[in-house]
Amino acid sequence: MPTFEIDNLQLHYVVEGSGPPIVLVHGFASSIDGNWRATGVIDALTAAGRQVIAIDCRGHGLSSKPHDPDAYGGTKMADDVVELMDYLEVAEADLMGYSMGAGIAASLLVRFPRRFRTVILGGVGDGLLTGGRGPAGSEAIARALEAADPKAVTDPTARSFRTFAERSGNDLLALAAIQRSTRGGYDAAKLSQPVCAVMVIVGEKDTLVGSADTLAATIPGARYVKVPGDHITAFNDPAYRNAVVAFLKEASPIKA
Repeated sequence: MPTFEIDNLQLHYVVEGSGPPIVLVHGFASSIDGNWRATGVIDALTAAGRQVIAIDCRGHGLSSKPHDPDAYGGTKMADDVVELMDYLEVAEADLMGYSMGAGIAASLLVRFPRRFRTVILGGVGDGLLTGGRGPAGSEAIARALEAADPKAVTDPTARSFRTFAERSGNDLLALAAIQRSTRGGYDAAKLSQPVCAVMVIVGEKDTLVGSADTLAATIPGARYVKVPGDHITAFNDPAYRNAVVAFLKEASPIKA
């Protein structure tokens, strides 16, 4: 199981296929397997001639899972991606993040624009521009994750996070710590000044993140794609991976 160490944590990653590299960053309470392998995304990208580099974010999958919110604060989760690229001696790559991973990808796009040929922001809405659901919403999710009896959780959004996290076999206390962390640390306004091609791709029935119309309009030249499904099912649909492969073929062509 390949890992690298940062902040005394062991972070799991995979490298599969050959060709120009694309880095994949999964969503909250998911993993490499949940977002990318089981959905056929890794297979589609490697079949298209891409090398996939995917990370289990700290607190997820086969990576270390600290219970201290400070372990996830600021830009630490985004910085892990750059650290992995440096560890693997990858100077430049395409990048795709989904949900939480899209927030990480946005941070990287703003702070390390020269490291990425293209950036794909999946499963994210206009809240990316304003800081998302805010401290109260994050605290409600954290409390739902810690609840001794999930049936006692009354907030429907928080309850859905608890259900998904349990179904995926997560460390609930690590996920609660992530929700209580002060993540961010980048200027979202700079998304209006991208230096590479960007695609925003969302499920047409994704009520969790809502509309991404303003986000897509804020990023000059961004390709905006809606695919069947909601927040949990959109990345499972063949339309999602087909759109990603088509975008990469056009915006980051493989040189002969």
